[in-house]
Amino acid sequence: MKSPKENALDRRILAMTSGLARKAAEAMLADDEIQELQEYANSVAIRRLGYNDHGPVHMRTVVINALAMLDLLYAAGIKGSLDAEDAGSADDGRVAVMLAAFLHDVGMSVGRQNHEINSAIFAAPVLGRLLAELYPDDMRARVAVRSVAIEGIEGHMATQRIHSMEAGLILVADGCDMEKGRSRIPMMLSTEPRVGDIHQYSAAAIERVSITRGEHRPIRIEVNMSESVGFFQVEEVLLAKVNMSPVKPHIELLAAVGDQPARRYLG
Repeated sequence: MKSPKENALDRRILAMTSGLARKAAEAMLADDEIQELQEYANSVAIRRLGYNDHGPVHMRTVVINALAMLDLLYAAGIKGSLDAEDAGSADDGRVAVMLAAFLHDVGMSVGRQNHEINSAIFAAPVLGRLLAELYPDDMRARVAVRSVAIEGIEGHMATQRIHSMEAGLILVADGCDMEKGRSRIPMMLSTEPRVGDIHQYSAAAIERVSITRGEHRPIRIEVNMSESVGFFQVEEVLLAKVNMSPVKPHIELLAAVGDQPARRYLG
């Protein structure tokens, strides 16, 4: 049974898609195996490891963030790699972005270490099944979309250089999910200091993250926080991911505490 928050995010994802991308969204949102993978990954992340949300709400939020940024790039005349390289269409790029975002953290069901690799392992058969339905007569598209999706999943921790624009959106979209609600449950469950606390407390200081059209670059990311500890999330998490993404030249990044003047990191 999905939570009200998940259902609300599902509606937002569907509202952001059309055509083949809408068909892909409907398939992945209705997939029981994906839902169970996400639920168990979140249980392990929060209850066993004491980390922030890495489950259905987080992965849906990353889908929304990534699609928003992809649309801003296209609005500025900047194509995704599949489209630009004639390896696929803009819709194929959207499908790859959604699938990568929706499956990027399922490897947390094993543990934190190398979870991006475990996510790719768990995602591979799911991708094969869904892409066979979306592209029943187009093996070329299935191979290209699957490859970019796996790149996005394996690369979302910024431990390796990302080369495609679509995959480059995943780690940035992931880093943008840092608002305080993400750390609410683990902080309620925490009874003693443990590894990962700085992520919880810094995320708890983030009031809002907005993704809009930039003034000088296509994508503007603005982070507003209640306490300066939130700069940890911006500088050690989000900026580290942006620096490993080919989307970096197209991003403006600003962060501020309350009404204080914003720090401009990019753009």
